Amino acid sequence: MQESSTKPYLIRALHEWCTDNGYTPYLVVTVDANTVVPAAHVHDGQITLNISHLATNRLTMGNDYIEFESRFNGAVEQLFVPVGAVSAIYARETGAGMGFDVIASQPYPGGETDAEPAAGTPPGDKAPVASPTHGPDDDTPPPPKPSHLKIVK
Repeated sequence: MQESSTKPYLIRALHEWCTDNGYTPYLVVTVDANTVVPAAHVHDGQITLNISHLATNRLTMGNDYIEFESRFNGAVEQLFVPVGAVSAIYARETGAGMGFDVIASQPYPGGETDAEPAAGTPPGDKAPVASPTHGPDDDTPPPPKPSHLKIVK
């Protein structure tokens, strides 16, 4: 029997340490075809996610996958992150944390067999990858609407 990786255990431990000390745990993820995150927030192939209890709903940190709901520009998004795609977890306030090697991730086991989920597509849903333009003859969804919130000084 092959020994399991220490990575998911260390991620959970550092998440708990951040929470116990009043820090905000941030997760740095290298986005690949098996990672489901809002594509508009991916920069240089990576996304940094606030995984505090206040910023997430239904946070599940398993040995293979991290899943939760979070709000982006006021809209609730379902996120799915393979543990292999996590490159770091750290406390926003101090920068204390740990970096990891990124390994090839496995597809979501929730019934997706003939196609891989695109970034921003909930697991199990098959949707086209968003493009910068939306034409009347394509099936690409329009870009997200801007937030209705305004900055008050």
